[in-house]
Amino acid sequence: MARLPTTTARLRVLRQSFSPCLLEGEVAAGGFQWTFRWQFDRGELVVEPSLGRALIQDALLRFLLKADYQLEAGGDYAFTVRASF
Repeated sequence: MARLPTTTARLRVLRQSFSPCLLEGEVAAGGFQWTFRWQFDRGELVVEPSLGRALIQDALLRFLLKADYQLEAGGDYAFTVRASF
């Protein structure tokens, strides 16, 4: 059975606020870079710019939901995306 392609995504949390339930940061993978805003009370994720967004958005949301309470402002994190960019 062939192995699925994978890419490591690197994430940095820039700002975290519990008052408006917001997490902001940057994510990079496969030569692409994005900024994101996640309103965790609504489960709403905005990823910019649109170039390559479809490659990262679902995997990023899954990571944010899974690692939710472990993320801190200033922290650097990594997760695996099951795709080759």
